[in-house]
Amino acid sequence: MRQLLSELTQAIELGRACVYCSVVETRGSTPQKAGAAMLVFADGRQVGTLGGGCVEAEVKRQALTTLSGDAAGKTEVLTFCLDDNYGWDDGLICGGRMNILADPILAADDQRRQQIRAYYERFHKLVEAGVGCTEAVVVSSEVAPIGSRYLFDADQKLIDRLAPDDPPEAIVTGLIPLRKRPRPSHQQGVAYLPVLPRITLLIVGGGHVGQAVARLGAELDFDVCVLDDRDAYANRTRFPDAQRHLVGDIGQQLHALASEITPATFALIVTRGHAHDEEALFHLATTNAGYVGMIGSKRKIKLIYEDLLARGIPQAALDKVHAPLGFDIGSQTVPEIAVSIVAELIACRNRGATIPAARIQVAL
Repeated sequence: MRQLLSELTQAIELGRACVYCSVVETRGSTPQKAGAAMLVFADGRQVGTLGGGCVEAEVKRQALTTLSGDAAGKTEVLTFCLDDNYGWDDGLICGGRMNILADPILAADDQRRQQIRAYYERFHKLVEAGVGCTEAVVVSSEVAPIGSRYLFDADQKLIDRLAPDDPPEAIVTGLIPLRKRPRPSHQQGVAYLPVLPRITLLIVGGGHVGQAVARLGAELDFDVCVLDDRDAYANRTRFPDAQRHLVGDIGQQLHALASEITPATFALIVTRGHAHDEEALFHLATTNAGYVGMIGSKRKIKLIYEDLLARGIPQAALDKVHAPLGFDIGSQTVPEIAVSIVAELIACRNRGATIPAARIQVAL
């Protein structure tokens, strides 16, 4: 979404016509779900994807007709039933249905162009900041003109609109708070397309596992922060995709970070030794982090838990820790371990919570 909005704002600035195609509703099995988006330019170039295959090709064909001729400038809802008409050539018949809004953005008078530009620039800034927002898009003329757009921030405050009037009350009441991690939805002629707050992945430990997780995490849109007590490990050479590189005593650094740790922080403990892992968990277990995971054998984890209980960390806090961390996929190599860990991080991000793979109870 960040790249797509960047391309879109640039195109508006340069006066280049394009069509903003977004999936607003799906039913059954489909190659992409609501929220997927694609830009189609007059020369046939595209940014983003609606899942590829025949549907995407047909959307491009129909979108291009809205850039010229009698249909120029007309916003339309395109409906595709994914039967043998849209899948046979690819050997894939999903059996679902997709509604896609094709919204042409043409060269307009200066006032209108500035209005469109301001809207998408605000949208882009919210997405870039990672704070979360919801776009409500009208897809039924019974509500408002088709293609009317209303942009709300994470607190459900109206930020901007591309519509003749402010949103009807029914649109506002249909919003779901982002803290509930809503999925895209369709209600009474309005598509609600939330962009959830971006997750900061705090990796404590700059070794091989931390490196591999950071690489995958960055590709999957986590904001990566790496912490190590050695400057030879927490640096841009080893972690080129990380937004932050913190070097120093692990306990002191985590203590200083405590006020920044929120449910949008996922903390991963993969240091080089038992003592460092324990110190990291001591500072992280009782924070508001949305995920805390620690690598290690069950025996090592049990010993660390015994120490932390003796230091006053409640069992309830340790029950929330993912340790051993990651999904059990029979990992053997560092890349496989990273895949298992990142899979669990994605599940937690998308579902809001996951059950730790094992809970180790200890008695003093």
